[in-house]
Amino acid sequence: MSTAIESGARIAGERSVTADACVIGTGAGGAPVAALLAEAGMRVAILEEGALHEPASMTARPRDMMARLYRDGGQIATIGDPPIVLPLGRGIGGTTLVNSGTCFRTPQRVLDRWRADHGLELDLDEEFALVEEAIGVREVPPELAGRNANLVKEGADRLGVSSGYLKRNARGCIGSGVCAFGCPTGAKQHAGQVWIPRAQDAGAMTFTDAKAQRIVVENGRVREVLARTAAGGTVRVRAETVIVAAGALLTPLLLRRNGLGTGSGHLGRNLSIHPASAARALYDEVIDPWAGVPQSVYVDELAADGIMLEGIAGPPDQGAMSTPRTGAAHRELMLAARRTGSFGVMVSDTARGTVRSIGGRLVVRYDLHPGDAERFRRGFELLAQIFFAAGAREVIVPVEGIPALRDGDVEPLRRGRVRPRQISAMAFHPLGTARAGADPAASVVDPHLQLHGVQGLYVADGSVVPSSLGVNPQITIMALAARLARDVSASRRG
Repeated sequence: MSTAIESGARIAGERSVTADACVIGTGAGGAPVAALLAEAGMRVAILEEGALHEPASMTARPRDMMARLYRDGGQIATIGDPPIVLPLGRGIGGTTLVNSGTCFRTPQRVLDRWRADHGLELDLDEEFALVEEAIGVREVPPELAGRNANLVKEGADRLGVSSGYLKRNARGCIGSGVCAFGCPTGAKQHAGQVWIPRAQDAGAMTFTDAKAQRIVVENGRVREVLARTAAGGTVRVRAETVIVAAGALLTPLLLRRNGLGTGSGHLGRNLSIHPASAARALYDEVIDPWAGVPQSVYVDELAADGIMLEGIAGPPDQGAMSTPRTGAAHRELMLAARRTGSFGVMVSDTARGTVRSIGGRLVVRYDLHPGDAERFRRGFELLAQIFFAAGAREVIVPVEGIPALRDGDVEPLRRGRVRPRQISAMAFHPLGTARAGADPAASVVDPHLQLHGVQGLYVADGSVVPSSLGVNPQITIMALAARLARDVSASRRG
């Protein structure tokens, strides 16, 4: 096979490829499994619906990059109470192309719960070490964190609240502050930056602008994949090992369209999204929140209760889009943008949603649980206390009905009863829609991530993760993908 990355925008006819393995998707699951299988000596063909985006093409302007790097311009949202924006990356690297680079290992309490509830015996230490070395996971140095995050760290320290500097996958980061819109320096070691070049160097063939549509199964074993190209042609990959890694929202649609994985009734269900929101603080000093790493400090004081605080910031035009209030009040906040800090609250959700297709369109149904709304209230209360300890004179929380907090007074939050519809939230970590488990009646893939009842068909993305992690999931997904690659290559050798 050729080792080029070939664009489906130039394939108008039919292209046939024979491979040992076909990988569908190049995000946190697909890219590492493709690289590791290729390096193990397997012939690998990769299908990616999006395009290749080089660092030189990153303008750092949200208004330009949202349309180019995000599916549907970043406007995917859940239907429910309340609606929650759920942006997905689109291109080589998937959503790792546009995430903030935060790296947490799966908490042990979560692994223990998976063992008890789903029969998953997972010791991922070796895979975590492999992944962290490959993508350059390092702790953010304070001088790169930015004043926005360092103020929160100072406030947390004054209160005796547990906090620290986040670990990220970056090499040579200069803190340009636009991680969510593509890294213009190439410092962020996303899946397309690290794993796809390794796959290519090991002989893999990658087709971009090629959307997988049909998975052919004969006599209980996968045989081939057909993809439609942007030019209207077809890429046909004959392979007896297929790894679906289209993500927790799209993998269920692809499997269901082919009548696969539906036996247990769990395909497209059990969706967790790790909802998040952000509060703002007005300081007397200039902090320029867009200077430095956007997500560089965490507060885990309430982590055992499913509440994490993590830094969030971005360029001024992103701030303008996400700043609460309208009209003159919005203008007033934007005039104070250089003195305005922001920080996020993330909730390990207990609610579960569904994913399906209606008329060819993705439909995500999800209702925030009242208990999760209460977690947001608790998270914002702690965050407001930290802001005030750091010297903020005013705190604004994105909760309808809660006034601006001043002079260290958090009583409106402490006394408030917050309902789901009052929360203004986004979400970035969809998981669980093809969950793994030992019981075929309660899961979609087995503990080795193979689809129940179909030989050679695997899933390697967030959809296999059985529950909310409470932390950012990218290296959990990469570690599971590395484990899958090890198992598949070992089975092939056997």
